Amino acid sequence: MSRSLKNIGIVSAATMLSRVLGLGRDMLVTTVFGAGPLASAFVTAFTLPNLFRRLLGEGALTAALVPTLNDELAQRQRSGAFVLVNQVASWLGAVTLVIVALAMVSLAGLAEAGWLETWSGKPAQVARWREAAELAVVLFPYLVFVCLSAAFSAALQTLDRFLEPALSPIWLNLAMIGMLGGAVWWGDVTLDDARMRWLCGGVLIGGFLQMVVPAVALMTEGWRPRPDFSLSPAVKSMLVLMGPTVLGSAVYLINLSVSRIIGLSLNDSAAAILNLATRLIELPIGVFAIAVSTVVFPLISRYAAKGDWPNLARSYHRGMRLVLAINVPAAVGMVVLAAPIIRVLFQRGEFRPEDTLATVPVLMVFAAGLPVFAYVNLMLRAFYAQKDTRTPVRAAVMSFVVNVSLSLALMGPLSTMGLALASNVAVVAQAVYLQRALTRQRAELGVGPMVVNTVKILIASVGMGLAVGAGARLFATMPTTWAWDLARLAVLVPVGIAVYGGLVWFLRLEGREEIAALLRGRRPIAPGSKNS
Repeated sequence: MSRSLKNIGIVSAATMLSRVLGLGRDMLVTTVFGAGPLASAFVTAFTLPNLFRRLLGEGALTAALVPTLNDELAQRQRSGAFVLVNQVASWLGAVTLVIVALAMVSLAGLAEAGWLETWSGKPAQVARWREAAELAVVLFPYLVFVCLSAAFSAALQTLDRFLEPALSPIWLNLAMIGMLGGAVWWGDVTLDDARMRWLCGGVLIGGFLQMVVPAVALMTEGWRPRPDFSLSPAVKSMLVLMGPTVLGSAVYLINLSVSRIIGLSLNDSAAAILNLATRLIELPIGVFAIAVSTVVFPLISRYAAKGDWPNLARSYHRGMRLVLAINVPAAVGMVVLAAPIIRVLFQRGEFRPEDTLATVPVLMVFAAGLPVFAYVNLMLRAFYAQKDTRTPVRAAVMSFVVNVSLSLALMGPLSTMGLALASNVAVVAQAVYLQRALTRQRAELGVGPMVVNTVKILIASVGMGLAVGAGARLFATMPTTWAWDLARLAVLVPVGIAVYGGLVWFLRLEGREEIAALLRGRRPIAPGSKNS
């Protein structure tokens, strides 16, 4: 497990760099476009290929491919695993090309459809839909690149190479920043529509780099790309796993997509505001929760293949403890400091103070659900490691129904915040369903071993929140300028970390040395060391 935690540190560091660049990208986009209709149209348009990416690529594909590749490695060594990679890449490339072609034709037709005005009766709403459809036509080819990237990254993870897959999103962020930044500062592009085309070009260039970099890394391990459309037993086995996994692993993005599409119909800024809030909560999810899940998943898959349930449960609970110990205090901190965070990161250029006022409550609602989002991410891996894909699908369907129903019910009285609240309630319902099912399957994977540690994490997080809140009151009379907001965060964030760390040590949280080592980026303690 010590080696696994070292890999978690590698993935976390790479993901942190990617998320920081992602925030820089979002800051640039909001500065140029604000939270207006063009920004909302881009967010919605980019959501569509990203949704298919999760359906066919990163989520479902990884969940099905990693256990199957582990079987091939055990039975046929690397040569058999590389044959499977070629078969998967060939079929995935062909399927995504067909989907992209159909989507581009359909969206182009939607952009020109004359019945939208009659059906909607709201010219501003129709204009947003048309703009989103036109941008989606340009962005959809990204799907081919990113799905192939997911296949190559899954193969690298199976070979215990986690750095290149974790670096993959960096190329997208750099390309988008470079293209939009070039259009604004070094080019003669002044119209927003023209700048948006440059941004979309950055998406396509970044997607191509996302595909090429892990492919080259895989080639250094001995893989050689060649077309292979054989339907081998391994491919069929993977398809059986992948079918129901598609919905289960993508329900988070499906629910976000629903929220953004409804938001696009609600007003000019809702989709853009939802995007900014979710991007911020995805920082701790991406840096720690997904990093832990990425490294723990191959490990628990191996234990499941051997029937070694005690070690599987031990690794699962250890990963869950790391996830909660980071994400619970992160959620509390985001709730308390939501306003200065938004002002420092985004309030400039076309992003106005009124946009900040609209974004802060949405961020607070999403932040409150952050630990549950992170919890579900790792819990799904426990099902997939056991090759159970049906239970996550049932939970996903329930979550989707809850989200759509509550979104439609709450969008009127609560506007954009109602969409965020609906998403939170849906993921809580999903978490409860999944945990009950997991406990019925394997009693050793129940919440029992986590109760004491979770209570300690909650106590430490509440104490941290009270300390940060008290500190924030000292700044209440200060101006809300960028410099003062930055000073608030520069003082209060370290105070919060220090208070939380002190309480964690005082409460003798199990695994506290591992958490500290992970945050410092150092090699954690050996598995047999005492933690209490």
